[in-house]
Amino acid sequence: MPTRAAHWFRALTAPYRRSIQLKLILTMIVLSVLPVIAVTVLAAEKSRSSMETEVVETNMSNMKWTGIYISDQLDRLNHLIYSIQISPDLSDYLNEREPDNLSSQFNAQRKMLNTLANVYYSAGSHVIGIQLYLKQSQTLFTFNSMQNDIAAVGGIPPQYAEMWQANKDYSIRPSSTDPERFTLTRSIRRFEDHKQTGAISLEVLWSQFDQTLGLLGRGDQHQVLITDGDGRVMYPAQARQSPPPAGVLTALRDVKPGPGMLQTAEHYVFYNDLDVAGLKLVKIVPTSSINHSAFSTMLYGIVVGVISILVSICIAVFIAWRTARPIVQLARSVQELDMITGPVGKPSTRPDEIGLLERSLHGMAGRIRQHIQTEYRINLQKKTAELKALQAQIHPHFLQNTLQMIGSMVFSQKPEDTYEVIRSLSEMFRYVVREPQDMASLRAELDHVGHYMRIQQRRFPQRLVFQVETEEQAMDIRLPKLSLQPLLENAFQHGLDRKAGAWRMAIRVEIMKEEVCITVSDNGNGMPPDKLEKVRAKLENASEEPIWAQGSHIGLSNVASRIQMNFGVYYGVTIDSEQGVGTCVTIRIPFTSAEEGKV
Repeated sequence: MPTRAAHWFRALTAPYRRSIQLKLILTMIVLSVLPVIAVTVLAAEKSRSSMETEVVETNMSNMKWTGIYISDQLDRLNHLIYSIQISPDLSDYLNEREPDNLSSQFNAQRKMLNTLANVYYSAGSHVIGIQLYLKQSQTLFTFNSMQNDIAAVGGIPPQYAEMWQANKDYSIRPSSTDPERFTLTRSIRRFEDHKQTGAISLEVLWSQFDQTLGLLGRGDQHQVLITDGDGRVMYPAQARQSPPPAGVLTALRDVKPGPGMLQTAEHYVFYNDLDVAGLKLVKIVPTSSINHSAFSTMLYGIVVGVISILVSICIAVFIAWRTARPIVQLARSVQELDMITGPVGKPSTRPDEIGLLERSLHGMAGRIRQHIQTEYRINLQKKTAELKALQAQIHPHFLQNTLQMIGSMVFSQKPEDTYEVIRSLSEMFRYVVREPQDMASLRAELDHVGHYMRIQQRRFPQRLVFQVETEEQAMDIRLPKLSLQPLLENAFQHGLDRKAGAWRMAIRVEIMKEEVCITVSDNGNGMPPDKLEKVRAKLENASEEPIWAQGSHIGLSNVASRIQMNFGVYYGVTIDSEQGVGTCVTIRIPFTSAEEGKV
């Protein structure tokens, strides 16, 4: 079975399969538009590629110089630590030979605090604290804007112990209490044996790098980070921006030292080393932002391309329309030729081959029309004569049975009942013989059927039940005369004749959109499937059967033939039957008003 996609494809392409003009227009559009689209796409891609190259080169250069500037700033912080390490006051304090002399100790400590104060005030606003730890004396000097003291500690502070345990002399650690700060620590080693004797720490604000990081041109979608050697973000804090994409920082662990770039499916990652502590400067640029920047550059080319495409489409449609116009006019002329009742029309005056073909077709159509009309009139007259002769007949068994019933009713029934049967029979004769029209209203047909069934109900008073359901809007439609009575006669003869028990027959009239369905049903014996198929096949070919049937009554194929002759092959008679259940015969005719039916 065809898929739904195939069905929709056929539905969409059906107009193009039926029209040579649409095919030509589509072909011209494709031939003219595809080169323009190809050039526009290539130009746009070239522009995007150029923009991508420019963005990569610019960011690589900026990363290089920004890394140099930040490394210089870190070097200046290191110089502050070096100035403390080479301070004579630190040497004097470490070389103090009389630890029991309190006055000497006090003076040495005061000098050490003065040294820290000088370094603190000369460092600038970004250094917010200095700490000096001396391992030998277990002394911790602290100097900041809020604190200025010396404390004795019982053991190595954790931050220094961890650094020395890792055999490091230099570290940068983010603050555990404030993400906007970091601590720069460097060990103090004895010159003679390089033994660690202490450490100096600077507490620094990350914001001192903001102006330098601004050289990278951070946008709304860009991310500029400072990370450690393990890929952890040091600055800025995640609270200030969204976390970096998963996997990007992990991939930076395996890159070579120095500036470089990584490209993923969705990002460009630029990086550069900062100092010996293993810090990295990282910039993450989404691919979409580069495409967006490239699109603003490509916009002019796209506008020009779109205008070129529209102009190409207009030219292609005009050329295809002018080329296919004569063929379409010829096709319409053929379509307008009605071989039976259509207008003759005027032949074409075109001097080219299309005009010659149209004139030849016009003359041939006229001769065919004349021949068809002659044959149609002869056939219609023949069928009308057959129908009129058939209308003059009445089923002899029905007439004989009715007359016998009237004779018996004269002696056994009331005169009114006898008169009712005689009147019904008289109305039936009057309808068959005296009505000259070939078409009758549904109301007249149902009245005629009512007389017929009234006589049958007198013959079978205890067995026959008859019902009629109609819609008032359908009562004035026109249909061939004697279309319903043959269906009832067939029901009596073939369905109910040998059935025991009650007989039920019904006529139902329904309006379904633009059609009227008249259904005649019974609860008779029905018919087997093989016989039903034969009857259906005969009804499908009813238009090829003669109206006159075998015998002296009108059969189903006669009714179907007359309906198709008057309304077309799309209408007619259908039958459904189930053995032991009953039979249902349906007449389908167009839903027209009484005035339309008389035309």
